[in-house]
Amino acid sequence: GWGSQSSKVHIHHSTWLHFPGHNLRWILTFILLFVLVCEIAEGIVSDGVSESRHLHLYMPAGMAFLAAITSVVYYHNIETSNFPKLLIALLFYWTLAFITKTIKFVKFCDNGVGFSQLRFCLTGLLVVLYGMLLAVEINVIRVRRYVFFKTPKEVKPPEDLQDLGVRFLQPFVNLLSKGTYWWMNTFIKTAHKKPIDLKTIGKLPIAMRALTNYIRLNEAFEAQKNKRSSSPQGSRSIWRALCCAFGRPLLLSSTFRILADLLGFAGPLCISGIV
Repeated sequence: GWGSQSSKVHIHHSTWLHFPGHNLRWILTFILLFVLVCEIAEGIVSDGVSESRHLHLYMPAGMAFLAAITSVVYYHNIETSNFPKLLIALLFYWTLAFITKTIKFVKFCDNGVGFSQLRFCLTGLLVVLYGMLLAVEINVIRVRRYVFFKTPKEVKPPEDLQDLGVRFLQPFVNLLSKGTYWWMNTFIKTAHKKPIDLKTIGKLPIAMRALTNYIRLNEAFEAQKNKRSSSPQGSRSIWRALCCAFGRPLLLSSTFRILADLLGFAGPLCISGIV
């Protein structure tokens, strides 16, 4: 692992996420894969118009699609193994991809290819995506200091991953596993073979336990009381304490709930349009 920074502490689960910008990287990679599929389709359609074959219209996009999938698999294994120096390979790839796509985009501009052409829009979008992925990679170097710095940043695994009793791993798995509930496969297989009990379910992570959240809310409520000792205490202070203690997750879950409700109209509208 080229001077691995893996912790000597024994970890019972191989799901520890080490690097900053993890979710952003996965989201950008998913968008990149989608745009590359669009570029492949555009190349195939453009090639179908002419009588002769022009592999250059879709073959590079196909290779880029395979490279993007490889980068996801490679990154996942590097992160869970904590071999940050091996990310240098990805840094070089994103840099080269960004430079080559930028050159292609500039050539399109020089030859009068504009926004009316789908090829131009897709290339511009790929330049932005590769640039953002390159920025995420540079940020990992800045935060973890694993290369180009004399003293790399040492990280310790969460206490929950050192506890064999904790089996609720949702906070510690990657974005794809969260979205598909892949991390629950082991639990589902166990439940399929035999009836489950409390021991099989295991303990919750420390951050999700009732006592932890009670202490967090109580501290926020006491802070509100100290700030406004003259004002009456009641529901208003409770709401302030809730927002202070859990404002971010509440806002995020509310946003997802609203989006889910809005997308509930998509099915009927699509069916209506098809009919």
